[in-house]
Amino acid sequence: MAVETIKQRSTVRKHAPNYKVLLHNDDFNSMEHVVQTLIQTIPGMSQPQAISIMMEAHTNGMALVITCTMEHAEFYCETLRGHGLTCTMEPDE
Repeated sequence: MAVETIKQRSTVRKHAPNYKVLLHNDDFNSMEHVVQTLIQTIPGMSQPQAISIMMEAHTNGMALVITCTMEHAEFYCETLRGHGLTCTMEPDE
């Protein structure tokens, strides 16, 4: 009787790369509008977090909003843009 050896294949799952959603300062939107838009757009975003992000963008010209999968980053960036905010995304390296 022949003994068959079964080779187990190990599947290595690669994680999808994450992307950063960046909020840029602009001269068009009120601080209140930016804060409310962040709270409405990003799940779990608290008012203090939104204020901190808005102030960082206001002071430094840009702020990190969230780091997430590409699909989510695209959705958040488009939603923020749809509310008149200036937003970009880039790979998280």
